[in-house]
Amino acid sequence: MANHKSSKKRIRQTLTRRAHNRLFHKTARNAVKALRNTTEKSAAEALLPKVNAMLDKLAKHHIVHKNKAGNLKSAMQLHVNSL
Repeated sequence: MANHKSSKKRIRQTLTRRAHNRLFHKTARNAVKALRNTTEKSAAEALLPKVNAMLDKLAKHHIVHKNKAGNLKSAMQLHVNSL
C-alpha cells in the first residue's frame, strides 16, 4: 500500500478516472452494437453521426486509440452504406 500522501491521492484520482473512462467506453460500445444491429437505413443514418462523435471524443481523450476509433467509424460507414 502507498505510504506517501501524494501516492494515496494519485490512487484516488486513478480510480475516479478509471470509472469515468469505463462508463464512456461502455456507452460507446453499446452504441456501436446498436448501430451494427440496425437493419433500417434511415435509422442507421440518423444514429451514425452520434456514434462517430462518441468515438472521436473517446479518441481525443485517449480512452481508445485513434486508429481503433477510425477503424470502427469506417466499419460503421460501410455497414450503413450496405443497407
